[in-house]
Order: sequence, then structure tokens, then C-alpha cells
Amino acid sequence: MRVIICGSDQVGASIAAYLSKEDNDVTVVDSASENLTQINNSLDVNTVTGYPSDPDTLNNAGANECDMIIAVTEHDEINMVACQVGHSLFGIPKKIARIRKQNYLDPSWSNLFSRAHMPIDVIISPEILVANDIVERLSIPGTTTAVSLGDGVAHLIGVICLEDCPVLHTPLGQLDKLFPDLSFSIVSIVRGTKNIVPDETDMLEVEDEAYIIVDSMHIRRVMAAFGHLEKEARKIIVSGGGNIGISLIRKLQAQISGLQLKIIEQDSNRANFLSAELENIIILNGNTLERNIMEEASISTAETYIALMNDDESNILGSLLAKQYGCERVVTLVNNNAYYPLVGPLGIDTLVSPKSIIVSNIMQHVRRGRIISIHNIHEGETEVMEIEISDSSNIANKKVADIEFPPSVVIGAIIRNKKIIIVGDDDKIKVQDRVIILSSSEHAREVEKMLSVHVDLL
Repeated sequence: MRVIICGSDQVGASIAAYLSKEDNDVTVVDSASENLTQINNSLDVNTVTGYPSDPDTLNNAGANECDMIIAVTEHDEINMVACQVGHSLFGIPKKIARIRKQNYLDPSWSNLFSRAHMPIDVIISPEILVANDIVERLSIPGTTTAVSLGDGVAHLIGVICLEDCPVLHTPLGQLDKLFPDLSFSIVSIVRGTKNIVPDETDMLEVEDEAYIIVDSMHIRRVMAAFGHLEKEARKIIVSGGGNIGISLIRKLQAQISGLQLKIIEQDSNRANFLSAELENIIILNGNTLERNIMEEASISTAETYIALMNDDESNILGSLLAKQYGCERVVTLVNNNAYYPLVGPLGIDTLVSPKSIIVSNIMQHVRRGRIISIHNIHEGETEVMEIEISDSSNIANKKVADIEFPPSVVIGAIIRNKKIIIVGDDDKIKVQDRVIILSSSEHAREVEKMLSVHVDLL
């Protein structure tokens, strides 16, 4: 498949890295030549310097023979025009654009992106995606990750094992005997920098992060079994009233009643804007890193502090201060990969990576075929795929024990007739099953081939 990626920032570079590893012909286009030099030095891709919306630039990038254009520059208008030019002049079959300004996404203007006007097949809104991700995590307090699977039938959750975790030092093979009426399976363990695919003899240790596939009806009881009895937050402080912050507040207000919400916003003009836009919200104008503002926000009685500022360092420091002042839980947005290994040891409860969320969503559309959803965990090293089994799949009507996946690939569960099956070796994969598979990112393409998953550009 030939793909043009417009934009060479972290998101564009990450998508290029994923697609190039899977033997696609990838060309990255951007006017920032220094970014392209870095990409050239680290990835097996082509690069073209120029404005992504310029017809000559796209032509030089091979748009005449392109299967897909993914426009993820920082400018909505460039992304939109690049897709329009790709469609009108070069007939590119599939067009994906990142659009951040919510005015463009207002339902009143939905006709803008019709095939007769600006034919963009998939619109990615980072602010909405990140807000949805945070709300999902807040709905299951105590988790580091919360992903809905099988239309809500199951969840993948991440849990840190603390010293009071009741199942520490217990062989995993014994857990179904200890909890016979609970449907769950530990499919991955992160220990320090190691990612472990566990077997029945493995045991959890203090500070392990366990990734668990669980029947959604059993989540609370499974969390309790792992020592997490946190209550759903009612008092929430959001630091940063940007586009992500305002999207999150609106979503929380729409879904959960009775919340006490406060926003801390440093920019006075933005604070005034938020006051005019939002109702029933306390808005404080000030710097989160100053103690008096945190005390004015009553941080000591808050159950959750969510750091959504534009600066990673401020988010991390603000989160640490919130914990020091008595806040029960912190959710921290971090863009820079270099900080990921640090935030856990510092005591940050939940890390939100916009880049990973956006890349996961885009890859879901790139690999459309029979793949229902794709999610990245463990800093993008592991992919969770929800795949519908077709009659042409190589694993259809086979027992799990007879399927020869690479060692880093695990079948975590089967969704059949809207019920979850925690798989054993004797379970058989049937046509129309939804299979939840965890794979290292390097073997994800191999899994697709085994399951006869094809890229669908229509």
C-alpha cells in the first residue's frame, strides 16, 4: 500500500513508523526539513519537503499512485486542503484528516465534509478522542488504562499492584479457583521496563502493572480482588482550559450528574472565555504551580486532579503537587515519550498520551478490514486488536491450542453472541466471533496476515 503522510511532528512520525514496519510504501511530506531529516535517519520511508496542500508537492510525493493520504499537520486548513487536492487532482481513494477546531465539527456544518464538497473519509479530532479516553478511565477508578471492547461487553483494564494487593505472589493459574464466579484473564504484565506474556506459573509482584480482560459486569469485583476499592470521583479539578479541557468538561457534564467541577486556567482571556461558555463550573484564573491557587481550588478535598496544560513539565509538577496537597488521584497528560518511564515511579496514577490515542485511532481506520478496533498500551509497544473472524480466516474453526501464534501474541478472550469467553486451549474459534488479541507491535502485521485481515480502502 502506498501512503502519503502530511505532517512530520510526533503523530506523523509515529504513523510513519507503524506503516513502514509493515512493508508499506510511505512518503512523509512537510515544510519542516529538520523534522524530515530526523525521520529519514530513523525510518525506512521517503520524504518530500514542501507544503502538504501544494499540488506540486503532492505530485512529487507520488500522489498519482497513492492509496491513502493521512493529513495530520498542526493546521486544520492545510489538512483539509491536502485531502481536497488529493481527491480532486489525484483521485486518492482514502483520505484521513486531523481536525482540531470544534467549529468545523459542529453538526450544523456536517455537509462540509460530504463527497460533493470536501470529501474526507475519516475525521480525527484529538480533543474529543482524548476527552473520551479520560472519561473512560474516570468511570473505572483505580485503573491506569480502561478500554471498552465488544460494544461494552468486555473491558481491558490496567491495574497497579500495590503492597496490599490480595493476589500478590499467587500463581496466575490458581486465580480462577480463588474467584470461580468472575470472568477475567491477566493477559500482560509490565514489570519495570519488561513486558511479560504470563503463563499459569507466573506471579504478580509489588508495582507490577497487570493488564486484565474482564467481563464488564464483573469490573468492580475484579478491581476489589486486586485491592482497588476507589470510589468514582465526584470532586474533580481540571488544570488547563484548552480545547481538551473544555471537551472533557462538556462530556463529563453530559454523562454524569452531581459532579463538582473546577477549572484552573492561567490565561485571563481564556478564563473569561470559559466563564461565558460553561455553566455550573467554578473557574479560577491562576498558575497551578502556586500553592495559593491550589488551596483556593480546595485541592486537599478533591478526589481527582486532571492536568491538561500545554506543557508536559507543568502537568507533571502540578500532578505531584496535587498529590502532596492531599488529592487522591491524578490524571496527567504527557506528550513527550521521554517522560513515560518516569511518571510511574513519581507516583502519577494515570498517564494520558494524546499521540498514542490519535495513532491508535488512525491505525484502526488504516487497517479497517475485519478489525473492529485497535488500542495501544505500554507506550505503544503492545497492540490490542478486536477482530471479527471471517470464514476465510486461517484460524476459523480451530482450537486455540492448535493456533501457532508468535510467543508475544495472546488470544485474551472471545466475544460471542454478546457474551465474553475467557479462552482455554480447548476453546474453538468460530466464524463471526470477535477475538481480542494482544500482540507486540512488531508482530501485529503477522497477526493480520494469519487472520486474513486485509486493508479496505473503500
